Amino acid sequence: MVPGHGDPQPRDRHHRQRGHLRPGLGRRAPASLRAHAQPRRRPHRDLRPRGARRGLRRGRPVHLLLRRRAAQGRQGRGHPRQPGGDQVSEHAHQETVFTYGAPQLKFGLGASEEIGYDLSLTGAKHVLVVTDPGIAATGTPQRVAEQMARFDIRADVFDQVHVEPTDASLQEAIDHARAHGPYDAYVAVGGGSSIDTAKAINLLMTNPGELMDYVNVPVGEGRDPVNPLKPLVAVPTTTGTGAESTTICVLDVLAQKVKTGISHARLRPTLAVVDPRLTLTQPAGVTASAGMDILCHALESWTAKQYAAYPRKQPEQRVPYCGANPVSDMWCSRALQLLSHAFRQAVHHGDDEDARYDMALAATFAGMGFGNAGVHLPHANAYPIAGQVKDFHPDDYAGDEAMVPHGMSVSLTAPEAFRFTFDTNPDRHVEAARMLDPDAPMTDDPADLLPTVLSRLMRDIALPNGLGAVGYSDADVDDLVTGTMKQQRLLSACPKEVTEDDAARVFRGSFEIW
Repeated sequence: MVPGHGDPQPRDRHHRQRGHLRPGLGRRAPASLRAHAQPRRRPHRDLRPRGARRGLRRGRPVHLLLRRRAAQGRQGRGHPRQPGGDQVSEHAHQETVFTYGAPQLKFGLGASEEIGYDLSLTGAKHVLVVTDPGIAATGTPQRVAEQMARFDIRADVFDQVHVEPTDASLQEAIDHARAHGPYDAYVAVGGGSSIDTAKAINLLMTNPGELMDYVNVPVGEGRDPVNPLKPLVAVPTTTGTGAESTTICVLDVLAQKVKTGISHARLRPTLAVVDPRLTLTQPAGVTASAGMDILCHALESWTAKQYAAYPRKQPEQRVPYCGANPVSDMWCSRALQLLSHAFRQAVHHGDDEDARYDMALAATFAGMGFGNAGVHLPHANAYPIAGQVKDFHPDDYAGDEAMVPHGMSVSLTAPEAFRFTFDTNPDRHVEAARMLDPDAPMTDDPADLLPTVLSRLMRDIALPNGLGAVGYSDADVDDLVTGTMKQQRLLSACPKEVTEDDAARVFRGSFEIW
């Protein structure tokens, strides 16, 4: 059984006797919290891979682990310790709570054939289907609309989604919805671009203001929605973005030449319908790029700053990205294990239904992981790489516009980024490499193992060999760094502080990967 699925397990004897008091206040923490924080392997009820089981001896409070790691420079590097000299005052300032959110999920071969019924349960009578021209040509969106008609639901189809959405393309979609709505619900059929476009439409059809009011600061105003959104059913036809599980809408702001996003819990789709058969026609180049997005979602979440290393938040301050935690770890580790055998096969043998199934499952798991733990430096770097594109035209992508697809842009600095974060938790980086490639020989320097595994995979699936291969040179580094440093929402999840000099070194080390 996949970790996290199935019926809840009965609470064990320790759980009943000791209860759920906060660590450091007389009783021991819950088993799941102790296991997440302890380096000694705990054979009982610890489902995570062995390299993830780190922390203290039995009964040692979590806040002592944080103090020790801060002193050793192994955890929370770049994040100042909280004020207070004694154990109690320090613990009072340290986070002890993590959150987890995910949409309802319907997964499996043929799942997309039940969308009409699913929408009928919401009471919707007028629905907008959002897709792009390429997916519209397959007939899938029209078949979804016909399903709804059988349940007396009127469906309009907007099929002009821009691959890699911009502020202009999102505004066009919003204007279309305003002219033909209102709508009771939305269905996004396509890749992350279609799902993110539907999120933006839903937001602006239910809340006052304009698009840039909600874009993350410092690019936009960062306003929170004041009204609930309508039901959104996300039907991914590519395996990668995880947009069907997340609270994020990504876009290029053309005037500023930057990729950024809108982030709020209300953007999360109501239902994710994942049908692996819809991905069978996905070209090899798209599979490779989107698959690297899955991979980096899992790796960045697995190596993200731990939730307990953040300052304690008040309830109203909690955001979807809360840091690596026991639940996100289970999803991300399973995603890496699936990718280890399915990724190359899906790229080179796209008609392999088993490989497509496992890639769809990996994308779903990684989305549930990073949608709560967060991603960090590779994604922060990806935004300016995609936003400042030169004259690169990737294989297997429709259209004449120059673009660096999102998954590709994330991957190009990933090897160097994980070399940079290695010293925050060496065991966790080595364990990630082992999950992704169990047979990889150990490198002379352990810090090189994960970058080596990544570069070998990228070469095997024919991704560009670094930033130079997509048109960037050393003269572009300053502008790329400026774009990265604007992504503070993402950089805050990095396990160590990222300075401009750090970002520049990562970019300069990524012009050629192998």
